[in-house]
Amino acid sequence: MRNVLLICRKELKSYFASPIAYVVMALFGLIFGSAFYTATRDMVRYSFQAQMMGQMQQMNVNEQIIRPLLGFAHTVGLFVLPFITMRLIAEEKKTGTIELLLTSPVKDSAIILGKYLGAVLLWLCALGMSMLSIAMLFVWGKPDLKPVLISYLGLILQGAALLAIGTFISTTTKNQIIAAFGTFAAELMLWLMSWYTSFETTTFSKVLNYLSIVTHMENLNKGLLDLKDVVFYFSMIFFALFLSARSMESLRWRA
Repeated sequence: MRNVLLICRKELKSYFASPIAYVVMALFGLIFGSAFYTATRDMVRYSFQAQMMGQMQQMNVNEQIIRPLLGFAHTVGLFVLPFITMRLIAEEKKTGTIELLLTSPVKDSAIILGKYLGAVLLWLCALGMSMLSIAMLFVWGKPDLKPVLISYLGLILQGAALLAIGTFISTTTKNQIIAAFGTFAAELMLWLMSWYTSFETTTFSKVLNYLSIVTHMENLNKGLLDLKDVVFYFSMIFFALFLSARSMESLRWRA
């Protein structure tokens, strides 16, 4: 466990020693902040218009602002996450430092897990940018906290699962651009699976629909915590990291 934490710390420091961490956080914060401004502006404008027309309507902050915003954050994550994982192993291969890792006494699983945890921590930092905007709604309004926490849990789980997939793809190439595009393609495929099978009732279609990340985000984004959704994301994380460790093991044998 000590080796895992050391690698995680080194990986996180390397993110902030390069522009990657700042680009990821700024990009996510800028896009989310723009969407937050638009959503709150439209809600205030709609509220004023309703009052001028003599209509007293109850405004639901959770349903009209927070839920659409956090649902939008899931989509933004598809574009941000490949930037985090593209360098994990691919850069080590390109610079030749992978040889040092492979000949070190550290286990392959510890290397993969340490680098993966560093990527997850950077994703949490990016999510922290959105929390600043959501916190303003709690200062000026009274939204329900529980659905917000569950939706953020969904963001963390989905991000962690996609980062695990990106980690595996990064072990298969030494080109960071290919790793980024490969990760984005895999994420997009998992995203679109539910669309392709929306009106199908065959067993194969149901399996594809179950494997879609959109299917398992619906309840979480609504503030509904279902154990099967949590199990799905943890299973995807475990399977992707297992493949990553096996890929690292194959590199060790070839070396």
